[in-house]
Amino acid sequence: MAIRKLVSLDWAIKKLLRSKANFEILEGFLSELLKDDVKIVDVLESESNRDTAESKQNRTDLSVRNSKDEIVIIEIQFNREFDFLQRLLFGSSKVITEHLDKGREFSKVKKIYSIGILYFDFGQGSDYVYHGRTSFRGVYKDDELQLTAVQKDLFKKDSAHEIFPEYYLLRINSFDDVARTPLDEWIYFLKNEEIKSEFSAKGLLKAKEELDILKLSDEERKSYDRYSYDLHLQASLFESNYVVPWIQGRKEGLEEGRQEGRQEGRQEGRQEGRQEGRQEGRQEGRSEGEYVKAREIAQRLFESNMSIENISSITGLSLQELEKLR
Repeated sequence: MAIRKLVSLDWAIKKLLRSKANFEILEGFLSELLKDDVKIVDVLESESNRDTAESKQNRTDLSVRNSKDEIVIIEIQFNREFDFLQRLLFGSSKVITEHLDKGREFSKVKKIYSIGILYFDFGQGSDYVYHGRTSFRGVYKDDELQLTAVQKDLFKKDSAHEIFPEYYLLRINSFDDVARTPLDEWIYFLKNEEIKSEFSAKGLLKAKEELDILKLSDEERKSYDRYSYDLHLQASLFESNYVVPWIQGRKEGLEEGRQEGRQEGRQEGRQEGRQEGRQEGRQEGRSEGEYVKAREIAQRLFESNMSIENISSITGLSLQELEKLR
């Protein structure tokens, strides 16, 4: 039985998931990720949430408040950003200051969860879900600093790390499509826009009902088609403006390098002793530089969902080497 295609979560956040009737979908996702029973109270609007020209960017933001008066920031990102961690830090810090009324004591600072759903390979690591939080450890005794009983009562927190923002990074393209946990079922949906009949994670049944492409109105379907087209267009522009010039420049550089190498080889041929060392050094340097560049371009081509066979043909890297870069 064919699995029916669903609309992507990033578009659904912009169009369908802001009404309380559909809070169950995001509540399910957040509950499985945070390992807690999350109940959404309201959606916190911001400039990035609005349906403007910005909606054509490969980025979607949503902030919600839960029943514990905590704020959860969800960000879906398609394009590579090398300073993405700094932007996460800035965003969570900005939310903290925005939600502390002037003159209020610092004990009223909101707990922030920042969730990045990333459709590009960010950083180095073999996992596809990363969690970061702040803790204080002793430099000499390696113990973790704890709250006092008075602080626990005042802050309504059990540990110091609960005061500070927590970060979750989901590297969607690194997921191997094998759903071992309820959270994996959600990540499978985020990657493939499909929900298998045997999936039972919180919120997925509601998502399967509400995000069915066939149930969209004509206007919603046109909007979704435009949004999908924009994503494909931007991926193509990225390839045309960066990948193709890089490949062409690499070919031209290799040819120039060969010509220069031949000339240098003739000149240095008279000095047999130094010739071998120089040639070997240059060759090793060129080979290493070409290999590093090939790995860089391969990572970018993976982000554009190009097949591994085509990437191997373009970069000259073996399939085994490319598998390690996924």
